Amino acid sequence: MAVYKEEKTGTWRVIYRYTDWTGEKKQTQKRGFQTKREAQAWEREQLRKATSDLDMTFKSFVEQYTADMQTRIKENTWATKEHIIRSKLLPYFGKLKMCNITAQQIITWQNDLLNYKDEKGKSYSPVYLKTVHNQLSAIFNHAVKFYNLRENPCKKAGSMGKKKNREMLFWTKEEYLKFAEVMMDKPQFYYAFEMLYWCGIREGELLALTPADFDLKKGMVSINKSYQRLNGQDVITTPKTEKSNRVITMPQFLIEEIHDYLKQLYDIGENDRMFLVTKSGLHREMDRGAKEAGVKRIRIHDIRHSHVSHLIDMGFSATAIADRVGHESIDITYNYAHLFPSKQTEMADKLNMERRA
Repeated sequence: MAVYKEEKTGTWRVIYRYTDWTGEKKQTQKRGFQTKREAQAWEREQLRKATSDLDMTFKSFVEQYTADMQTRIKENTWATKEHIIRSKLLPYFGKLKMCNITAQQIITWQNDLLNYKDEKGKSYSPVYLKTVHNQLSAIFNHAVKFYNLRENPCKKAGSMGKKKNREMLFWTKEEYLKFAEVMMDKPQFYYAFEMLYWCGIREGELLALTPADFDLKKGMVSINKSYQRLNGQDVITTPKTEKSNRVITMPQFLIEEIHDYLKQLYDIGENDRMFLVTKSGLHREMDRGAKEAGVKRIRIHDIRHSHVSHLIDMGFSATAIADRVGHESIDITYNYAHLFPSKQTEMADKLNMERRA
C-alpha cells in the first residue's frame, strides 16, 4: 500500500494492492481523505480485513459478513437483515474493535433498546427486540466460526425480547363470512381473501400466484414462489421454506370462484400475476371490511391462523394440516397445542383402568 498527497486537490489518496482468494494480484484505491492520518487509518483497516485480523472495527467486519452471506440469503430476507444492521447495530458498535466488544457493552445496548420510546410513547415489540439481538449474535457467531473470534459476547450478555409475539388472533368461520360479504363489492380483494382464508396461504404466496399455478380440472393450486416489493421493484423468490413448496386441493366452491375470477382478467398471460394489489391495499381493505362487518380487526397473517384453527375444529391431525399450510407438523403441534382437543382425561382414565386390571 502507499499513501500520496494529491497536489491539485490537497487531499490524500491510498493505493491498495492485494491478492484475492484465487491468488490473483489486484489493485484498488480510495481518494479524498482530508488528512494523512485518515488515509493511513483506512489503509490499516484494509490490511486487517485482508488478513481477517479481528482488531478491525465492527463496521469493517460487517462488510466482510455481507460479502460472505448476502448471496446465500433471499433478497427480501437480506433486506430485513441489512436494515437492522444499518439502523440498530452500526450506530452503537460500528467504531468498536471486534475483538474488544464486551458483554457489558452489549447489555448497555440492550438496555437502550428496551427503554426506547417513539414520539407516541410506543416501545419496540418483544419479538422485534429478539430479532435485533439475534442478528447481532449471528454476526459474532460468524466471526467465531470462520474468523477465529474467541467467543460470542452475546452469549454472556444473554438475550432480550421473546420469540413469540402477542397471542394469535383468529376469525371463526362465521366472522370470516361476515367479512367476505362486505368484500364482494371489490372482486379482486374478495377473491384474494377467499384464497387466504380457505387455503391458508401466506400473503407473499397469494401475491405471486399466476394462472399457470392452477389446475382447475383437478381443483389444485401449486405454491412455489413468493412476491415481495423491494426498493421499488417487484421481486419473486422461492417460498419461505422448503416445506412451503406444496400443492393445495381447493374446495369446489373456491374452484368455481377462481374460474369466474380468471374469466374477468381478459388479457392476463399464463405467467402474469393474478392479484395486482399491494400489501398496503390488502391491509386497508382489512380495516374497512372488519369495521363494516362488525368483526374484530386481525392481521393479514392471522387469516392463516384462522384457517389452521378451522381445520383443527374439523378434527384434522397436525400432520395433515402441516402438509396443507407448508409447516412442519411439530410446529403445528407446538404453536396450536391449546386448540387441539385435550386427551389428558382420556389418558388418565386408560392408565387408571390399566393399573386396576
